[in-house]
Amino acid sequence: MKKTILLALILLLSISTLFSKEGMWIPILLEKYNIEEMQQMGFKLTAQDIFDVNNSSMKDAVVLFGGGCTGEIISDDGLLITNYHCGLSRIQSHSSIENDYLTDGFWAMNRGEELPNRGLSVQIMEYMEDVTERVLEGTVEIENEQEKEKIIQSNIQKIRSEASEDGKFETSVKPLFYGNQYFLYVYKVFNDVRLVGAPPSAIGKFGGDTDNWMWPRHTGDFSLFRIYTNKNNEPASYSEDNIPYKPKKFFPISMKGIKPDDFTMVFGFPGSTMQYIPSEAVKLIMDQRDPDRISIRDKKLEIIYNEMEKDPKVRIQYAAKVNGISNSWKKWQGEIKGLKRLDAVSRKIRFEDEFKSWAIENGLWENKYKEVFSGFEEKYKTLAEYIKASDYYSETVFRGAEIFSMAAQVNSLISFIENGREEDAQNRVSRTIGSIENVIKNQDWETDEKQFAALLSILVNDLDYRFVPQEVIQLIQKSDDKKLIQNVYQKSVLSDFDKLKAILESGNMKKVAKLKKDPIIELYRILNSKFETEINPVVNSLNNDIDALQKTYMEGIMKLKEGQPLYADANLTLRVSYGKVEGYEPVDGVKYNYYTTLKGIMEKDNPEIYDYDVPDALKEIYEKKDYGPYSVDGEVPVCFIASNHTTGGNSGSPVVNGDGQLIGINFDRCWEGTMSDIMFDPDQCRNIILDVRYAMFLIDKFAGAGYLLDEMELIWE
Repeated sequence: MKKTILLALILLLSISTLFSKEGMWIPILLEKYNIEEMQQMGFKLTAQDIFDVNNSSMKDAVVLFGGGCTGEIISDDGLLITNYHCGLSRIQSHSSIENDYLTDGFWAMNRGEELPNRGLSVQIMEYMEDVTERVLEGTVEIENEQEKEKIIQSNIQKIRSEASEDGKFETSVKPLFYGNQYFLYVYKVFNDVRLVGAPPSAIGKFGGDTDNWMWPRHTGDFSLFRIYTNKNNEPASYSEDNIPYKPKKFFPISMKGIKPDDFTMVFGFPGSTMQYIPSEAVKLIMDQRDPDRISIRDKKLEIIYNEMEKDPKVRIQYAAKVNGISNSWKKWQGEIKGLKRLDAVSRKIRFEDEFKSWAIENGLWENKYKEVFSGFEEKYKTLAEYIKASDYYSETVFRGAEIFSMAAQVNSLISFIENGREEDAQNRVSRTIGSIENVIKNQDWETDEKQFAALLSILVNDLDYRFVPQEVIQLIQKSDDKKLIQNVYQKSVLSDFDKLKAILESGNMKKVAKLKKDPIIELYRILNSKFETEINPVVNSLNNDIDALQKTYMEGIMKLKEGQPLYADANLTLRVSYGKVEGYEPVDGVKYNYYTTLKGIMEKDNPEIYDYDVPDALKEIYEKKDYGPYSVDGEVPVCFIASNHTTGGNSGSPVVNGDGQLIGINFDRCWEGTMSDIMFDPDQCRNIILDVRYAMFLIDKFAGAGYLLDEMELIWE
């Protein structure tokens, strides 16, 4: 299918100085803005080799994995590689005490052993298109923002519907530059994705939270999956009759290695950045939001880690969960440190002063932009109070104890019944039971009880009382943790799944409705009501007002910096970033090399610590130096770093060399550079990459699954 793409002129802007390493670039605009610089840095191909709608290109081998990571296809039979942490929840779901794939790893020795994953999908982009004029059609003369937004959403729905071709494609229309531009994205969605291989967590998550976001790194952060289709090579639900996907393009794998200053390109789906927010927003993040969320997660992790150390079953149950909790927890700490080091607030203020001078000079300050800046000051001051409450509810209730997530499921049924929709409630019973079963599978009751009591106390004790229901304040004031668990948690029917299931399956909606008096469900309803009626509406309203101000501010920046080629903030759409292999100096007197080796893994080996307990089989290979063709100067390369601008969502992204060959799998950023979502520092911002040669070494020499390499295209010279 051929599509004519309108290459609209996009004014890509920045508040800071442009560096070749900075930016997450729209692939259809590389020819206009980036390809010449990329080629000067060592890229030997063309922009069309990266993204071409009418011919196969790299974009056909890059997938949005599971809705939040990136993966890449590495064989003509739909084999794909992504990060271990991206596949962790799937690996965990197949694990048990009897088949502990987290500890032992999993390797399918033939395609019949590959494991299906219910609910997992990958998306491959068909095309993207600038649709700004179509989205904004009919809004030029409209001054009322709500009326304008209704027209915009109506236009977007029409564009998406037409592009979906009666459901054949998944579509989305997303704003760039805070609504000054819009792009349409069209994908094929593949729902039969099977687990092929994963190393033990002592390799795939080597170093655990201690090493997370840190360099030097020695983590084998990869897992293998395979896409299956129907006999026509089209997406299909799982079936034993499905066959491996035949992609338009897959990445050849370079075994030649890397050296300093080599060109690197990351091609993936970065999630979210905030390069253009004002100084008030940076200050709020740095001084309040990050510290608040770190503090609450300190307590979560303390409880979970204590229980994981006691019981291997709990370790399996909470493996994916603790990874999710700790990842942002540590990132926020690095973000604060980086923003302070860069004096980010002062730098933003200096730019705002420059902006004001430009606006005054051009007669735009008094009648337009002065109101924007006074609006920022007013709105962010109020937002600080309410976003604090929102963050606390998010961390202690909605992402707190699992029993609250169960309560939310049952409360949805009760809400249907209360609104006269008993039939809808009945139809959702099976889904609700399934959802709760999934929660329970990955939950230890004693751990959850402790989380419940500790987090509820934090909510009450740390927040201004006007944001907490009076009933909950009184409950905490008259109960210690032990009483709270005994009198509330343990008396809830939610803590007895067999009893709960019997009530839900009875078909008696009156019995289900009576569950609103259950102590946990009643507590959840009180908390949720407070949040939904007094906190969330204010946060949403303030954010909408701020977004409108930001859109105007962004429009002004575009005028101020007209003609400068920079990038839009990330929004989980396909982007290109480019840089080079290079080390960095985190502090005075310390200089980090650009790569690590297997030797470093052995130096970190500690059988007393789960995350550093190197598998015996890997130690045996090391002792015998049985490296096969994967040895480089007597060592096996493990990871390397480069200066590509990346963020969450780039996990699993392909990292390619100047020949377009896969050299690594992106999996992290260095801790000193985690503020790059807000402000990029070319001296300290580095992305951390699994050297693809280490993945091949592990598949072949460690796992004994070398047959998988036979379907790949390995480039040795």
